[in-house]
Amino acid sequence: MFSAICSLHSHLTTFNRTHTTVVAMPKTSAPRLPKPGSHRAADPSHVETPLALKRRARKLNRTLAVGYPDAHAELDFSTPLELLVATVLSAQCTDVRVNSVTPVLFSLYPTAADYAAADPEELAEVIRPTGFYQAKTRSLIGLGTAIAEKHGGEVPRTLEELVALPGVGRKTANVVLGNAFGVPGITVDTHLGRLVRRWKLTEHEDPVKVERELMELIEPKEWTMFSHRVIFHGRRVCHSRKPACGACFLAWQCPSFGLAGTPDPEEAMARITSPDREHLLALAGFGED
Repeated sequence: MFSAICSLHSHLTTFNRTHTTVVAMPKTSAPRLPKPGSHRAADPSHVETPLALKRRARKLNRTLAVGYPDAHAELDFSTPLELLVATVLSAQCTDVRVNSVTPVLFSLYPTAADYAAADPEELAEVIRPTGFYQAKTRSLIGLGTAIAEKHGGEVPRTLEELVALPGVGRKTANVVLGNAFGVPGITVDTHLGRLVRRWKLTEHEDPVKVERELMELIEPKEWTMFSHRVIFHGRRVCHSRKPACGACFLAWQCPSFGLAGTPDPEEAMARITSPDREHLLALAGFGED
C-alpha cells in the first residue's frame, strides 16, 4: 500500500511539472452605470434628512480625494501678494492665461507699493490678455495702495480685512487664506457652484449662501481641499456643457447623472483629456490604474 501511494505521488509530481494550467483572467468590462436621474436624491418625492445630506456630502468628498489626491490651486505664485494678484486676474479668465501673464507682471511689480505707484496704462497693457483689464488695473492699484498704507505692505490674514481691499470678494479672500496662510475656506467659483447644485448639496445660486451651506456639510479642516477637488472635477470631467457622465467615477453618487451630459461611455471618455485621464477612467471602471 505504501509503495502504491508513493508511486501515485511521484506520478502527480511529474504531471504537475510537465503540465501548466493557464487560468484566463477576466477581462475588464465597462461598469454598469445608473440610469439617468435614477439616484434617489433626484426623486422630488424623496426628502433627504440633514444628517443624510451631510453624510452624502462627506462621502462625495472622500471619493473626490481618491480621484484627485494632488488637487491644488492651479495659479502660479510664490508669495501671498502674488496669489492675491493672480486670483484677481483670474476673474472671467482661465488660470492658464493668467499664468502666461504673471511672470512678467510679478517681475515688474514685486511689492504692494509697486502696484500702488504703477502707471495705469503700463499696468493695463501687461494684464490686457486676462480680459476686463481696465477694471482689474484699478483693483490692483487700489489693493496695492491699501496694503501698503494700512497693512505695512503685507497681505492681511483675515477674511474681513481681505474683502475690504478693492476688487477682493469672498472667493478671492478664501483662495488666499487657504493657499497662502493655511486658513480653511470654501472657494465658490463657477465650477464649484455648478457641481454642488448638480449633486443637490444646495439649490442656491448666491455664492455666499452656497459657501455657508457647504460649511455646514463639510468638515472645516477639509474646506480648502474640498474646494480644490471639486474645481478639479469640474475642469476635467463635469464640464459646464455635456459633462462626461458615462465615464465619471462619481456616477453612482450623482443625483444628476446623465441629465445634463452624456451617459454614453465612449462619448464621455473622449471628453476627458486631462493629464490624469487614465487614473480617472480606471476609477470609473475603464482600464487599469
